[in-house]
Amino acid sequence: MVAEHGAEASDSLKMFGAVLKSLRDQGGLTQEEFALRVQYSAPYIAKIEQGKRFPPADLPTRVAGVLGEDAAKVLTAAAKTLTRRSGLATWFQQWAGIEEEAISLWAYECRVIPGLLQPEGYIRAVFEQQIPPLSEEQFERQVAARLERQRILDERPNTGFSFLIEEAVLRRGLGGVEVTRDVVRNLLEQGSRRNVEILLMPLQQVDHCGVDGQMYLAERDSHQWVGYIEGHDCSTLLTQPKLVSPMLQRYGKMRSQALSHLATADVLRDMQGAL
Repeated sequence: MVAEHGAEASDSLKMFGAVLKSLRDQGGLTQEEFALRVQYSAPYIAKIEQGKRFPPADLPTRVAGVLGEDAAKVLTAAAKTLTRRSGLATWFQQWAGIEEEAISLWAYECRVIPGLLQPEGYIRAVFEQQIPPLSEEQFERQVAARLERQRILDERPNTGFSFLIEEAVLRRGLGGVEVTRDVVRNLLEQGSRRNVEILLMPLQQVDHCGVDGQMYLAERDSHQWVGYIEGHDCSTLLTQPKLVSPMLQRYGKMRSQALSHLATADVLRDMQGAL
């Protein structure tokens, strides 16, 4: 999914940046001095303080050694208010909220590796292809937003994830050999989770119900299913049962047409050895 395009910095990021700046000022440090001590670049710290960059998870830990434990606790509390939707396009945010709360999340992709499974190198390769090109600030914010979304794989162990991916997407080699190697490694790693199913649709498949293109499906805690499709900076959220039901049927049929979870893992290991 490439939906992060076009978003602005969130109020929560700006608030976090203001808290960091206040703590730094109280410590009597310039941005350059502070950056040196926490071992980040001064421009990076400046962007965090301006609310233009999502802060790294280990920032409070690094701050503790520079400004003290109390400052680290304040920063940790401020981090809890950060919205995960910073860097997400407005037309994607509704689905992002559903994604975070789903008890079942299914995805079929024929264009790119699903966003929740993209390692950083692949994310960067995807956003390098954006037209019109992204500014450096937009680029980094969107990379951070996509990486942040992936936390749901760790935080929702009771959610059932199913990812059905066209083998052709992997064979394309977007980003080069090293990036593809990292993608394959990540798919094997994520696929080893108890609640994650990864299935490849083989290159040659006479029966294939995915001819209408990519689709995402989510089951809410009310057991209502919703569907989502996107493309070219727009998206459609489908909630009417008469529209979602065919998507569920198609996904179920494609599961039977794709390689099994174990067979997929074998193909991925073969690819890994050949890269």
